[in-house]
Amino acid sequence: MRALSSGGLTHADELKVVSLVGAGHFFSHFYILLLPPLFPLLRDAYGVSYTALGLAIAVLNVTTGATQAPVGFLVDRFGARRILIAGLALFSLAIGLLGVFPTYPALLALMAVAGLGNSVFHPADYAILSSAVEQRRMGRAFSIHTFGGFAGFALAPPVAVGLTELYGWQVAMMLSGLGGLVVALLMLLSRRFLRSDADARRPGAPRAALGNRDGLRLLLTAPILMALLFFVMLALGMGGYTSFSVAALEGIYALPLAAANVPLTAYLVASAIGVLAGGWVADRTTKHHQVVGACFVAIVVLAGAIPALQPSILVVAVLFALAGFCSGMVAPSRDMMVRAVTPPGQSGKVFGFVTTGFNIGGVLAPLLFGLVLDLGDPGHVFWMIAGLSALTLIVVFATPRTAASSSTATVQR
Repeated sequence: MRALSSGGLTHADELKVVSLVGAGHFFSHFYILLLPPLFPLLRDAYGVSYTALGLAIAVLNVTTGATQAPVGFLVDRFGARRILIAGLALFSLAIGLLGVFPTYPALLALMAVAGLGNSVFHPADYAILSSAVEQRRMGRAFSIHTFGGFAGFALAPPVAVGLTELYGWQVAMMLSGLGGLVVALLMLLSRRFLRSDADARRPGAPRAALGNRDGLRLLLTAPILMALLFFVMLALGMGGYTSFSVAALEGIYALPLAAANVPLTAYLVASAIGVLAGGWVADRTTKHHQVVGACFVAIVVLAGAIPALQPSILVVAVLFALAGFCSGMVAPSRDMMVRAVTPPGQSGKVFGFVTTGFNIGGVLAPLLFGLVLDLGDPGHVFWMIAGLSALTLIVVFATPRTAASSSTATVQR
C-alpha cells in the first residue's frame, strides 16, 4: 500500500483517521441537540421558563462562536490532535456533569464550558483531514465528516428521550457524556494518526503557521471573507427549513403538528444522503463552485414552488426531500472551495474563522424567519428561502473570482 508523502499514512490509516474524526464530529452535533427535546421536562426540573432554557443554548453557541477562530490559530501553531482530544473530553465532561449538578446556575456554567469544548471541532477536524487524506479522496473524507454531524443531530432526540424514559434525565446526561469520553480515549490511543501539518512538523523545523498579525491579514483577504459570507448565507437558507418551515406549513395547510413535521424529517434524512453523494461528486471534479451553484438553483426552484403552486402535502414532502438532498450535496464541495483558498498549514485558522458563519447565520435565521412569519403570509417563509438561496448563488460564483484576483490568499495545493 502506498504511503502518503505528506503524512506517511496508508489508505487503511486514512480510514482510521476519518472514522475517529467523524465520531468526534458526531458527538459535537449530538450534544448540541441533546437538551432541546427534554425542555418540557427540564423546565420543571430546573424551575425556570423556556426562555431561560433557550438562554442556556445561546450561551453554548455564543461561547463557541467567540472562541472558534482563536482556537484555529492555536491549531495551526501547536497542532490539532491534542486540542481536538481535549475539546471532545471537555464537551463530554460538561454534558455528563449536567446530571451531577442539576441546578440552573450550574447549567449556564456548564454550557459555557461545553461551548469552549465545541469550538475545537471545525478548526482541528479540517486541519487533520487536510493533512492526513490524499487529495483524490478529500471530498469523500469531508463528506463522511459532515455526515457524522448530521447523524448526531438525527440521533440526539430519540436517544435523549429514550434514555430519559429508562433512567431519568440526569442519568441520561451522564451516559451521553460517557459516550464522548470513550471516543476521546480512542483518539488518545490512536493519536499518532491524528496529525495536522503542525503535528507532523519535526522539532526545530520552521513553522508553517503565520504569526498572529499575518494570520489576521490572511483572514481579512477577499477570498476568506467571501467564504465567511458563504457560510452565513448557507446557515440562513438552511435555517429557514429547520427553524420555521413546520410553522409555515401549519399555516398554509392547517396541518396537525405531527403531519407538518413529516416534510422536515424528509429534508433531514435526504440531507444526510446528499452529503455522502456530494463527497463522491467532489472527488471527481475541480469545478466545485459549479456543483454548489447547480444545487442552489435547484433549491430556489424547489422552495419557490411551495407558495407558488401550493401542492399537496405529499408533494411538499418530496420537494423538501429534494431540497435536503441538494443542501447535503453542497457540503463537500463547499469544504473543497474553502480548502482551495487556504495556504498550507493554515487550515485551522481559516476553517475556524469561516465556519463561525454558521453561528452568525444560526443566530440571525430564527429572528429573520420568525419576523417574516409574524408579519405576513406563511408562504413568505419559502419565498425568503428562495431569495436567500438566489443571493447565495452570487456569493458562490464571486468566490473563485476573488480568489483568482488575490495574491495573498491563494495557493496551489
